[in-house]
Amino acid sequence: MISYAVWLYFRFPLSLRMVEEMLAARGIGVTYETVRQWGRKFGKPFSDRIRQRAPARGDKWHLDEVVISIAGEQHWLWRAVDQNGFVLDVLIQRRRDSRAAQLLMKKLLKCAGTPPRVMITDKLRSYGAARAKMGLHVEHRQHKALNNRAENSHQPTRRRERIMTRSSHQAQRFLSVHDQVANLFHIPYPGSRHRRLPSCFARASLCDLARDLHDKRYRRFSTSENRLLRLGGRLS
Repeated sequence: MISYAVWLYFRFPLSLRMVEEMLAARGIGVTYETVRQWGRKFGKPFSDRIRQRAPARGDKWHLDEVVISIAGEQHWLWRAVDQNGFVLDVLIQRRRDSRAAQLLMKKLLKCAGTPPRVMITDKLRSYGAARAKMGLHVEHRQHKALNNRAENSHQPTRRRERIMTRSSHQAQRFLSVHDQVANLFHIPYPGSRHRRLPSCFARASLCDLARDLHDKRYRRFSTSENRLLRLGGRLS
């Protein structure tokens, strides 16, 4: 039940109230605030488990940045994808400079463990400056036409931009989960060694993650969180 609500919210361009209505149509009476709490409490564990179970990503990184509006203020969304179109990581910053580019690269290296074979970006000089500061000796290709995969990865975010209006922290937390859930349903590019996971199996994987988290984390949750888990168990 909880996995279904979290899946709806992070997989599709739905607001919390829309998810509430869809659950009500199935005879499940929970409020949009409950859905919000489920997304906040269980979204990151889902994201972490998806990362752990994911196969090794590609060695070619496509990095790009796009401006978004949060609470009426301009922010920059930095995103990295591999050559197969899988999202590697995201970062929201107020500035579009070498420091922000360096923070993104540090996040990527922390997750990947090793530097990429090739790094592809547009002609923003911040990427080259960040690479030099970090001492990364990797091939750096700078051409806008080569970076379509990273640019295309921003499209789902554009559809959700109106929902991410409260704070940059909330948007960062949401996108970190959203992109990992989207990876489960991603259609790899032609020539990729990865194969598309059918939607039914992707949904089943998400349910397996929910059961796994329930078994391993149940005793570590607070009283209020346990109530949420029990409610989900009764309604499933």
